[in-house]
Amino acid sequence: MWMDHRAKVQAERINKAGHEALRFTGGEISLEMEPPKLLWLKENLFEACWQKAGTFMDLADFMTWRATGSQIRSLCTVVCKWMFQANDTGLREWNSSFYESIGLKELLEDQQQKIGNLFQLPGDPCGDGLSHGAAEELGLRPGLPVGTGIIDAYAGGIGMLGADVSGLKLPCETRPLTSRLALICGTSTCHMSLSKKETFVPGVWGPYYSCMVPGLWGNEGGESCTGKLIDHIIHTHPAVDLLTEQSKKRGCDMYTWLDDQLMTMAREKHLSSPAMLTRDLHVCPYFYGNRSPLADPTLKGMICGLRLSSSLDDLALLYLATLQALAHGTHLIVQQMVKSGYDISTLFACGGLCKSDLFLQTHADVTGLPIVLPKESESVLVGAAILGAKASGRFDLESAMSRMCGVGKVVWPDEQQRVYYIKKHEVFLKLVDHQREYKCIMEEL
Repeated sequence: MWMDHRAKVQAERINKAGHEALRFTGGEISLEMEPPKLLWLKENLFEACWQKAGTFMDLADFMTWRATGSQIRSLCTVVCKWMFQANDTGLREWNSSFYESIGLKELLEDQQQKIGNLFQLPGDPCGDGLSHGAAEELGLRPGLPVGTGIIDAYAGGIGMLGADVSGLKLPCETRPLTSRLALICGTSTCHMSLSKKETFVPGVWGPYYSCMVPGLWGNEGGESCTGKLIDHIIHTHPAVDLLTEQSKKRGCDMYTWLDDQLMTMAREKHLSSPAMLTRDLHVCPYFYGNRSPLADPTLKGMICGLRLSSSLDDLALLYLATLQALAHGTHLIVQQMVKSGYDISTLFACGGLCKSDLFLQTHADVTGLPIVLPKESESVLVGAAILGAKASGRFDLESAMSRMCGVGKVVWPDEQQRVYYIKKHEVFLKLVDHQREYKCIMEEL
């Protein structure tokens, strides 16, 4: 489970050793990746798990194994999460010096049977198709093509980024696919980009070759705690019971109620937008550490501007400040990508958080970029279907993307909020700097 952060010590040890392979993870390996997790299992569950395990694999690879009986691994899973080496000159191999240096050389034994030795691009036909056993369980025909899998967030990228935006006057309309950034917004948020060349972005994972689209390099930024943070802020607030009661009375969910209440509060204060309600309230959203671009799992959440009040209006303001903080986190990732050579002009977003118009508008306003919502909201499933289409042999990946992706609506940034959010971003950066300063002070003890 990516959100399991038990391997903190192991990740710190790997990073301290400074193997050259870490440049493909933004300079530091994340405790959410597989090598530190494997090392944790070896050091903490040696007899109960490590010695007994026959093979280790990502969920995407487990699912294709379950469907076909084939242990072919997806190039996406092993390159993005396992430090597997792949590039545009044909290199495809495990980084033996890395695994030996961190104390996992036994995984390289027996032709790497425990971690895989057969690899394919996402969507390539896996094994002999659907096995007889799986076909019987699913009520399908044996031998049906099964596409080699992909990490769920990357499936979301495949299910959105190929959409035809002709006539929408979006900045990406006259630019290549590499000017689009996919946001997969759920418990966490993943920021998926594509490049024609190997692009290293400090604090951002990658570059990973052919991890999403064959022949293109990918980078992955992310916020470890987004939807989870919003829920935490709401459900730990003293007014949550009253919020539940009020939203039930109105026949809506609590997020819609909060969005509506913020609009009411803005009108009462004669503000053109709810955004300015948080002029004196600021949040640092790193309650579960920072995945990128700071790559610091030790960072904590911060709230500046609390009052001696616990009303529904206070909850609404804190909710808004949290949405803004998450948008500033995305802006920080985009800035780092652009600084490293990317030309990000348009965001494409999917996931549960995209049901909130306020979440989307805030992201557009803070980043200054338009956001495209897909025609089909479940873009991860669309991406999986595209891989199935590729496995059928009737489409290559990019043609399937262009035919199966679609545009739902576009959220444009409100330029009137630009100056306000520039100042809010300055405060956002100060919160992080101050937290690190406080940590240094306390470490003097």
